[in-house]
Amino acid sequence: PWHCRTIGTMAAAVLEEGIAELTRITYSVADGDWAPTPHGAFLARTLALQAHLVEGKDVLELGAGVGNHTVVMLRQGANSVTATELESSRIDTTITALKASISEELFHKVNFLVADWLSVPGTFDVVVSNPPFARSGKRNRRYFIDSLILDGHKCLRSSGHLVFVQSGMEDVPKTLKRLAENGFSAKVIATSEPGAFREYYLQDKTFMAEIQEVEGGFEKVEDTYFERLYVIDAELLPYAPPPGAHVPTSDEG
Repeated sequence: PWHCRTIGTMAAAVLEEGIAELTRITYSVADGDWAPTPHGAFLARTLALQAHLVEGKDVLELGAGVGNHTVVMLRQGANSVTATELESSRIDTTITALKASISEELFHKVNFLVADWLSVPGTFDVVVSNPPFARSGKRNRRYFIDSLILDGHKCLRSSGHLVFVQSGMEDVPKTLKRLAENGFSAKVIATSEPGAFREYYLQDKTFMAEIQEVEGGFEKVEDTYFERLYVIDAELLPYAPPPGAHVPTSDEG
């Protein structure tokens, strides 16, 4: 009936207004900074729709950028956010954006830290990230996803969560399999509509050749390539090494 369609349209509009308010941010991009990407925007949207991911929790954000995830998590009730970047100049970009976008009360919930990926002191309830891939600068483009899977537990408290976004071209089944192999219960919690490839994908012939090996990693309609994005939530399961396992002790360096 027409009135049901109208109510549904109105509800969708209200929902989108709420998302827009939660993700609202004022920022400027300095030389060497990344503006928010489709990956980052989709992760921010997912955080806006699923408050339980961060509400009341201490969050480690790997690669805060302009703070587009940070503002959402703070507005969604995160207890604290430790926002990291590789260089102090990039942290300055994050700080400037947050000061222009959120209240002083929320701003004081953020700890800013210059750190290289997972080299962060302390443990957290949640680690949130948009891991580099196409321009990771590594021989293995999955390096940052794989290191998150292998070493992310070091930054997590008991039953902590990894929440991150990746493209289908990064092989989602492989990610879920490796998470399970490394003690996580993982699931896809959001899937985007297809989005056109960014120009630098198409310009990188090696990248375009590599993605052919990932089954279902992308779609091609006529001469246009499309990717889907996926947000993954992985809970760290309890684990105790068996007696005699090769683990550090107080007597080892």
